[in-house]
Amino acid sequence: MSREGIPDATNFQETTTMTKYLTNLITEKGRSLDDTIKIDGHYGLTWGMLVEFIAQMPEYHSQIRTTLVKIDFKNGDVFHYLTHLAQGMVASVGN
Repeated sequence: MSREGIPDATNFQETTTMTKYLTNLITEKGRSLDDTIKIDGHYGLTWGMLVEFIAQMPEYHSQIRTTLVKIDFKNGDVFHYLTHLAQGMVASVGN
């Protein structure tokens, strides 16, 4: 962030890049950003909400992307990991 509270160009670019990456990954794997993430006790949570949440944390983008690439390369279930991240999102913002 700049001193005026306006995101600097680097963070904006990182956010946009991560948003595009996650959006492409989710849709290429056959899901919509509007699809619901199934977490016990939480209703209406969507993949799009998770993408927005992750996009706001550029310090984790590299680690998240690296993990997703490794899972995808081994033909693993990227949605298992994304659901894990969604559970962390729920825990961090409260029930």
